[in-house]
Amino acid sequence: MNTIEAPAGTERPVEHTPRLDWAKLHPEAFKAMIRLDAAARHGLDPALLDLVKIRASQINHCAYCLDMHSKDALAAGETAERIIQLDAWRESKHFYTAREIAAIELTEAITVLTDGFVPDEVYARAADEFDETELARLVVAITTINAWNRFGVSTRLVAGHYTPAG
Repeated sequence: MNTIEAPAGTERPVEHTPRLDWAKLHPEAFKAMIRLDAAARHGLDPALLDLVKIRASQINHCAYCLDMHSKDALAAGETAERIIQLDAWRESKHFYTAREIAAIELTEAITVLTDGFVPDEVYARAADEFDETELARLVVAITTINAWNRFGVSTRLVAGHYTPAG
């Protein structure tokens, strides 16, 4: 593997290059995703949405989205501790509210459809925490970040260069 010049014992792999610039090559689809993303954010607590985006991106191994959404969350006031614990939320439930846990659990169920469906008990816990309109918005937000993740991992977007706005 190629490495960057660094002090002895600290070599790192060279940053990979993206496979293609899908947004430039298919701007209509990119613009549609931007519109979907804006609609998905409407009516949801931004802090909750950050947790959903980070958790889906962890599951999907999308380094680019993890970089972006972790930085956005930190810039918005989220704690590093809650972001770090998110991958182990089941053992760290005390860091999150019941509403956040329901959203995180639903995120996992929608992201990993190994059984071909979202389990009724997971959906019921989310329905206990969110009214129907909020739940519809949450499902759209989870579906949207999963789509972004698939663009990121399939085109190998490069993590580390994102800077939050503002």
